Amino acid sequence: MKLSRQLVLSSLAVFVLSACSSSPTQRRQAKDDFEYLDTPAMKEWKLADGATPQFYTNYQIPQGDYQGGIGQEVDIRPPQQILELIPGARPERGNGEITLWLIREDELDKVWQSALTMLEQQNIKLREKTDSRVETDWVVWQAEDEDSEVGARYQIDRIESAGRHGFKVSLIDWQQGGKQHSVTVTNEERYNTLMTNMVTAHYDMEVREEAARKAQELVKHIPISMGTDRSGFPVIIARTPYDVLWPRLPKLLPEMGFTIEARNQSQGTVKAKYAEPNGDFWNEIGVNPVNLKPGTYTFLFGDLGNRTSVNVTDASGKPVEEQLLKDLAPVLSAVARKHAE
Repeated sequence: MKLSRQLVLSSLAVFVLSACSSSPTQRRQAKDDFEYLDTPAMKEWKLADGATPQFYTNYQIPQGDYQGGIGQEVDIRPPQQILELIPGARPERGNGEITLWLIREDELDKVWQSALTMLEQQNIKLREKTDSRVETDWVVWQAEDEDSEVGARYQIDRIESAGRHGFKVSLIDWQQGGKQHSVTVTNEERYNTLMTNMVTAHYDMEVREEAARKAQELVKHIPISMGTDRSGFPVIIARTPYDVLWPRLPKLLPEMGFTIEARNQSQGTVKAKYAEPNGDFWNEIGVNPVNLKPGTYTFLFGDLGNRTSVNVTDASGKPVEEQLLKDLAPVLSAVARKHAE
């Protein structure tokens, strides 16, 4: 049977690190031997004539028909955790299957489309596809803690229950070493979790890319002018949120002649050394040269909600003169506009 896609577990961030050992089998099994399997069967205790038995419940062995592996069948690997990358989503496990519940239908629409995109990008072929259900071809997983390649086929369903909207991941076929077998409960839960995490990780990546795109749009036209901070002191005001402006600084400041030496986002500080750019720079941006002496300066950025304040201090920590801020404002504006083009 042709396998449609190989996914290497070690390349994804969703997997637990394997312990150092010499073989995949040892990574899944306890170090000690299995001599306990040779323990003789228990037999009824025989009391002497006239003796009264005393029993302590502390040592009473529970009775029942318990299912589970023993000896080499016991898998000691920690269970896979579902990555909480979709805000508000609540995972639910049952019978080895995983359901991720979302609050609104439109959120599920986005996650469902993201799942389909992920399957396509990973070249995972589909055997069946409807508006609410997909069934994959074989997906081959390679992992250091498996004796051989393992393959799985999945069914992913859109479901609705009690006003909730979710998608369910179910492992429907299993093979090891190219031969089909029945899957253990441990592997069913483990590899359903891996597939679920691939969906959530891809959704998170798309959300981040969309946020970056929107941030880029906001940065294209940043009105920059002189103003005052909350204490009434003169500062440069960039009319864009702090979180939008900050990622742009490593590109904007060097163009202005500043070599960044250190920066701290939580404190809003950037330490940089200034050397005046050549004449072509000033001609290109159409702004008069700034009368700023070479040396080390610290930029102070303040979060004002939908605006960002910008102040500058010299090497001694003294704020530069107001006129110098007025001269820097059009330079910063011109460089920001240049990068947006």
